[in-house]
Amino acid sequence: MDKSSENNRHVYWNPYFGGFLLGLLIIFTFYMTGRGLGASGAMKSSVVTLVDKVSHEHTINNAYYSKFVKDDESPMNTWLVFESLGVLAGAFISGSLSGRIGFRVQHSPKITSRRRLVFALFGGILFGLGAQIARGCTSGAALSGMAVLSTGGFITMLAIFGTAYLFAYFFRKNWI
Repeated sequence: MDKSSENNRHVYWNPYFGGFLLGLLIIFTFYMTGRGLGASGAMKSSVVTLVDKVSHEHTINNAYYSKFVKDDESPMNTWLVFESLGVLAGAFISGSLSGRIGFRVQHSPKITSRRRLVFALFGGILFGLGAQIARGCTSGAALSGMAVLSTGGFITMLAIFGTAYLFAYFFRKNWI
């Protein structure tokens, strides 16, 4: 085995097993908290807090931001923030235990690291905007919605995967 193959060798969990564990986690979360998972709300809380620190007057006069700011409570005081911090801590622990902590950009030999990062940033921005417009991310709207057999959850999941499948056709030359 050559050195480049050895550097790119990773051991990942079986995706079906990971999906099964995610399903158990969603059931456990509903049982413990009465609500499902979500992540985009933590980013919204962070943005509202940042805007409030920069200009409190703008925040209270803005129709959107003012909904999240209360005089006696920080917008960061929400379970979504703590959930997201837990996900980051868990990812760090998992990466540390498996010896995968380090900075690298994985990409096809057909594109540069820079192009990969630009595509990832652009895709992340689009996904973030979509989560805001849809009032929920993949975790909150799709997975948790499907867990309670919500029609909206199924529609969201079909839209996410359907759109990804269509876009994959146009961008596949960057990966294959």
